[in-house]
Amino acid sequence: MRLVHLLRAVSVEFGLRQAEFAARHGMHHTDVRALVCLLDAVRAGEPATAGLLGARLGLNSAGTTAVIDRLERLGHVTRIRDDRDRRRVLLRVTPEAIHLGQDFFGPVIGGLLDVLDSFGPAERDAVRRFLSAAHAVLGTEPGTEPGAQAESGAETDTEPEPEVEADTEPEPVTVRAPVRGPGHP
Repeated sequence: MRLVHLLRAVSVEFGLRQAEFAARHGMHHTDVRALVCLLDAVRAGEPATAGLLGARLGLNSAGTTAVIDRLERLGHVTRIRDDRDRRRVLLRVTPEAIHLGQDFFGPVIGGLLDVLDSFGPAERDAVRRFLSAAHAVLGTEPGTEPGAQAESGAETDTEPEPEVEADTEPEPVTVRAPVRGPGHP
């Protein structure tokens, strides 16, 4: 249960960081989730449409439109016609919004990448498998079986991991405390 509690603590901390980012930039926490969903869709090569966004956020059509309208008014999202199907409207996160996110979340992401760099390939694979399975379990309706994605570890990094000898010692993990103080609550 310790790992489950630790995963919950990490999730809560991420949520607090997202809420802080939202408050600093006059957004609702759902707006931040929407930006993340749109950026994830681009990374996955999926068309970022209102329908996709609503499905990922669990919102109805009116709620999805309200989120998109807020993000557009704030200058964080633009609506553009799909070049392949002019009837379809795609959502794009603006460079300014990406820059805001990088400024705020970049140091945290850098710290997480530093931690991952201290793990060996087998350790990173174990972490990836656990997080993929946890994601599948959390994305499953209560009372149903998690999807096959958790078992297959379908999500992979773009760079292959080098082979590891079975008897190698794990490298020590160094964790840097987040910067706290003026401008960094």
